[in-house]
Amino acid sequence: MASDETMSELSQMSDDADQFFEGVEKLLEIWFATHDANEKNSDLRKIPRSKLESLLKIVRCEIISSVKNDHIDAYVLSESSMFVSKRRFILKTCGTTTPLLCLQPLLLLAEQYAGFTEVEDLFYSRKNYKRPDLQVTPHQHFDQEVALLDTLFPDGAAYCLGAVNRDCWYLYTLNPLPQHNRRPMLSTNEGDQTLEILMTDLDPEIMAIFTKEECLNATEATKKAGIDKIIPNMTIDDFLFEPCGYSMNGVSKNNSHEVLDGCYMTIHITPEQEFSYVSFETNVPASSYKEIIGKVLDTFKPGKFTVTVFTNQLSPTKDTSKELLCRTQIGNKWNRRDVQQISFKNYDLTYAFYTKFPS
Repeated sequence: MASDETMSELSQMSDDADQFFEGVEKLLEIWFATHDANEKNSDLRKIPRSKLESLLKIVRCEIISSVKNDHIDAYVLSESSMFVSKRRFILKTCGTTTPLLCLQPLLLLAEQYAGFTEVEDLFYSRKNYKRPDLQVTPHQHFDQEVALLDTLFPDGAAYCLGAVNRDCWYLYTLNPLPQHNRRPMLSTNEGDQTLEILMTDLDPEIMAIFTKEECLNATEATKKAGIDKIIPNMTIDDFLFEPCGYSMNGVSKNNSHEVLDGCYMTIHITPEQEFSYVSFETNVPASSYKEIIGKVLDTFKPGKFTVTVFTNQLSPTKDTSKELLCRTQIGNKWNRRDVQQISFKNYDLTYAFYTKFPS
C-alpha cells in the first residue's frame, strides 16, 4: 500500500495535470500526387466534411468553425487548425491530440475521394513538449512517432535541430534517394515556402488579452492585439476559448493578387503565465520575412522563440534564410543562440533559436 506521503505527491501531480495545457503543436503536412493523367480532377476538397469530422475524432479534436476561398479550406479546431487545398493537407493540433493515428485513414480518403495515390512529400514537426509525461502513445517520445511513421514511409528521415537538453525542434520528412527509372509524378511545379515562429515566456499583459476577463470575443482580441495587421488582406476566422485561449486562421481574400490565393496564416495562443505559448505560421510568399517576423515579435514580445523557414527552388523567399544565418540578433531585443541549415529533396530548411536580452 502507498504511504500517505506518496498518495499526496500523486494527488499533487494529478492537480498539476488538470491545470496544465500543452500549447506545443504537432504539425503534419502532406503533399499528394498521382501518376494518373487526370490529376487535374484530383482535389482533397472533395473529401466530405463528415469524413473529415470522423478523421478528427481519431485525433481527439473537432471542428469549431471554417472559412474558405477558391483555393483553400481552413478549419479552426478545438485544438488548433486544419487546412485542405487541392493536393496539400495540413493538420496542426495541440494538447494531448494524436494526429499520427489518422494518417492511414487519411491516405485512404485521399485515394477514395480525391484520386491521389501517392504521397509526394510529408513533414511532421514539433517543438519539445513542456510536459511530455502527459502525452499519449504514440506521441510521448519522438522515437515513438518516428517508429510509426517508418511503418508507412520507408524513405522517411528524422532530425532534431537545436539543443536536445533545452529548446529543440523535431522533424520527420521524406528524403528518398533518386530513382532514375521511376516515372515522374504529374504534380504542378510551384513555389512554396513556410514560416513558423514558436514562442514561449510571453508578456503577461499581452497574454491577458486572450482571456474572457479582458475581451468579450475573438474579434475584440484580434483587433486589440493587432493580429489583423500582421498580414493584411486576409479573411479572418477567430475564436476565443472559455476562460482563456485563442485560435485564428486567415486565408487570402479571393480578390487578392493571384499568387496569394492559396495562402494562409494561423495563430494559436495558450496564455496562462506558467506555460504560455504562441505559434504563428504562414506560407505567404515574400522576398524576405523580416517584416512579418518583426510584426509577430512586436505583437507578442516573447522571451524565447524558434524560427523555421522552408523554401523550395521556385520560392521567392530566399533572403530570409540569409538574414537568419547572418544576423546574430533581432533589433536590440533578441539574441540568436543557435542556427542550422539543411537541404532536403525538394526544400531547404533554416532553423534559428533566440532569447531576449536581459532587461
